[in-house]
Amino acid sequence: MELCELLGRNVRRHRLAAGLSQEELAFRAGMDRSYLSDIERGRRNPTLLTMQDLAVPLNIQVADLLEGSEAIEPPKAPSRPRAARNG
Repeated sequence: MELCELLGRNVRRHRLAAGLSQEELAFRAGMDRSYLSDIERGRRNPTLLTMQDLAVPLNIQVADLLEGSEAIEPPKAPSRPRAARNG
């Protein structure tokens, strides 16, 4: 699972636990409902400030939106082609 997917799942989980609709959370966070929907589906990569805008009306810490991220493997660095030797 990618980090954006994990974030989206956590936003949705906390939103439902708070008894909020997407429309209500989006209003409280100052964003469009369709943008929130995209976040919940892992289709957006929100900024830290956007994550804070979501965390405040959910009464949680920004870090709570990343719960479970320790299980995500970091992306592998692209391999570099070897330089040709002049001999």
